[in-house]
Amino acid sequence: MIGLAEFQISTLLTSVSSRQSYARALNADQVNNDNRFPMNPSVQELIEDVELFARKGDGDHAVTCLITDSRRVVPGALFFAIGGLRTDGNFYVEEAADRGAVTIVTEQDLGAHFPIDFIQVKDVRETLAQVSRRFYDNPDEKLRIAGVTGTNGKTTVSMLAQHLIGGHDFVGLLGTIRYDLGKRTLPSFKTTPESVDVYALLGQMVDNGCEEAVIEISSHGIDQKRVHGLNLEIAVFLNLTQDHIDYHKTMEAYYEAKKSLFIGGTGKAPKVAVINIDCPYGKRLHEDLPNGLASVTFGLNGDALIRADNVQLFADRTEFDLIWPEGQAAVISPLLGRYNVSNLLAALAIGRAKGYDILALLHALPSFPGVPGRMERINAGQEFNVLVDYAHTDDALKNACEMLQEITAGKLIVVCGCGGDRDRSKRAPMLRAALEGDATVFATSDNPRSESVEQIFEDMREACTPDVAQRVMFINDRKRAISLALDVASPEDCVLIAGKGHETFQEFDGTVIPFDDRQVAGELIRLKALNTQEA
Repeated sequence: MIGLAEFQISTLLTSVSSRQSYARALNADQVNNDNRFPMNPSVQELIEDVELFARKGDGDHAVTCLITDSRRVVPGALFFAIGGLRTDGNFYVEEAADRGAVTIVTEQDLGAHFPIDFIQVKDVRETLAQVSRRFYDNPDEKLRIAGVTGTNGKTTVSMLAQHLIGGHDFVGLLGTIRYDLGKRTLPSFKTTPESVDVYALLGQMVDNGCEEAVIEISSHGIDQKRVHGLNLEIAVFLNLTQDHIDYHKTMEAYYEAKKSLFIGGTGKAPKVAVINIDCPYGKRLHEDLPNGLASVTFGLNGDALIRADNVQLFADRTEFDLIWPEGQAAVISPLLGRYNVSNLLAALAIGRAKGYDILALLHALPSFPGVPGRMERINAGQEFNVLVDYAHTDDALKNACEMLQEITAGKLIVVCGCGGDRDRSKRAPMLRAALEGDATVFATSDNPRSESVEQIFEDMREACTPDVAQRVMFINDRKRAISLALDVASPEDCVLIAGKGHETFQEFDGTVIPFDDRQVAGELIRLKALNTQEA
């Protein structure tokens, strides 16, 4: 059975080199070849600084890997019994023992009669982070890491910053779309993975020659101590709008989770804070920073250290004047929209905080390939604009729609939905955001998970006041909704397909099916063109 309902990517990584570097750091008299493989640290070495409540065993066993999923335990594993949202790793400690775990790390006293060694700690997640960091030879000390947090824009800012300061061959990346490790790239399965995966991935970056890294840090990642003890050169705050209230319960708790990254609540404070002071929560955070913590502010606000002025939006570009203490420059950005001006300012602020010349960073901007599923243009020969975007909060969707209405000569047509088993209170605001202006909206499925689409629609319908109801159609099938949106589009119109962005799947009641908005839209456009020609 599973000890934690999460995939563990560290089990797929070739981490020998990281463990070897750890072993090289040990004194010769620390290595006991009689009891363990010489390249593997012992349990005791890994938990040296951990506060223990109880234990069984002397900790002399060699540790080959750190595991949170009992199904993936192999001989020599140190198993961490983590409590998840749907299950508890403590239910599976016997299975872990049977599979060859040498020691169990848990918040429970398993008793003297438990068949293998165990360690009882106060916080197993915090211990996992501490042990993972040591197991992978403190890779965060060998990288200059920028951690990016915020409700919207993390992926764009992280990938843009990576590109501007060196590119994926030299700058590691952990994010929503992919993990760039220097000489190899892996698909992402979670914005901020478990701490053992974070440190394993950082270790790979070090082994592959990276000296810089940019990582996305979610509020869940902060709250669940997936980045506990992480040595950040820079922490970046982008914005805070309603999301994840099903988890955090209140906006105040959501803010406090983000804030902890900047004030040492994750075990270490960053060296520099980069903050968007256009956001009210950003202004508040800037005031809440500890004395002595250096900061770089950005925004359209006149008080920002790095700011944009005279912003002009076009269908294929954005232009603005960039102003910073040492200079000024006219910028032509391939990124569309006012919010992408903010994202670019954030990436430039990261570069400046790292000591890079802003003009040199700007030289790399024209070659930025864009972010998959972020205002990604679909061109299959149609006479109107089709864009796919990840906007899945009301604020992100509102910003996207406002921007597109400003640069679209014709009408705006929006395809959007709301995910199941998530915050129900944001469903009506999502539809309301899509309906601002005079857009035509096709409301549809968007990863309903265990909820019925009709229940999700019922929540969304709260936004359907009499004055806007005629502009909304509710279509269960997402492909059909996209098809109908394309059918009503004319030259000079724009179709925005929002919510899923780069995702290539749909989740229905425990079943995952292939579904890519970009692929579906392109295929439908070509099919409709073919049918028109034949007619």
